[in-house]
Amino acid sequence: MSSERGNVSRTRPQRHQNARAFQNDKYDTSARCKKINAKLHDGVCQHCKGILEWRVKFRKYKLLTKPKKCVKCLQKTVKDPYHIICRPCAGKLEICAKCGKQEEIVIPIDKGQDRTDSETSKDGQESAKLKDELDFGTNFSSADSDEDSDVLEEQFKSMNFEKTES
Repeated sequence: MSSERGNVSRTRPQRHQNARAFQNDKYDTSARCKKINAKLHDGVCQHCKGILEWRVKFRKYKLLTKPKKCVKCLQKTVKDPYHIICRPCAGKLEICAKCGKQEEIVIPIDKGQDRTDSETSKDGQESAKLKDELDFGTNFSSADSDEDSDVLEEQFKSMNFEKTES
């Protein structure tokens, strides 16, 4: 067998070779697919960026349905799929938002924020509809994180929570 231990030399070429590359938007032309293909992966290291791009390329990238908990601030503020750290914490600590390592960030979070804002202003109504459907709220840059966290704390304190017994 070709998978036998120690059998690393192969004489024949691959038996089944694809004639064309895989297209992730060949049959699915929905707005969700277009948003995933246009997503800018910022705030992550080069390795994680490659992983996320592979997931998009082969249609393995799935959007979050609700925010996840950040491992640094322990708040439900992680809005990007496959990330473990929220944008404000990753910006402050200058770490990768996906793996949490102190690697070089390819596209900083604040630059990516400007680019996504300009893209949404171009698309108009379609992008507004997508934002309502797929986003969870505003994205924060690292420069305004102190002000934003204060505003979030005030909003959180003003909310009334009711206990439900199960």
